[in-house]
Amino acid sequence: MLAVSNRCSTIRWVVELSPVRAAPLWISEAVSAVAAGWPSPADDYLEGPIDLSERLMPRPAATFLVRAAGWSMKGAGISDGDMLIVERGRTAVDGQIVIAVVDGEFLVKTLRSAGRRPRLVAAHPDFPDIPLLGREVQIWGVVCWVLHKTI
Repeated sequence: MLAVSNRCSTIRWVVELSPVRAAPLWISEAVSAVAAGWPSPADDYLEGPIDLSERLMPRPAATFLVRAAGWSMKGAGISDGDMLIVERGRTAVDGQIVIAVVDGEFLVKTLRSAGRRPRLVAAHPDFPDIPLLGREVQIWGVVCWVLHKTI
């Protein structure tokens, strides 16, 4: 596990990077989507089990878990302590949430690469955009899933 410290404004946080092991994890899948309104009695059936590892990590050798710390991505549904499933080697496009290394520091932000001013954008108004021109920047990986504990 690699821990990298980062300072952004007055907020200090740590990113933990952990490679993912590809052991099957079986879980039952519901036949249809779950209604947010009144449930349908016809939807009371379960389908056979699925491999959650395969569903969440199609490329295990290139997949890492990153623990989010801080609140700069709260508006994107990423809370302090959430686990992010990150895929390396995937080409990041404008609007995707990425793990970036900017001037040697790890960050999780939304990539805005369209136009003449590429930048990383937080999903919280208290955090300024990070312009990328003239800086050493590496897109380390693309965030594919957010594992968020609700209770």
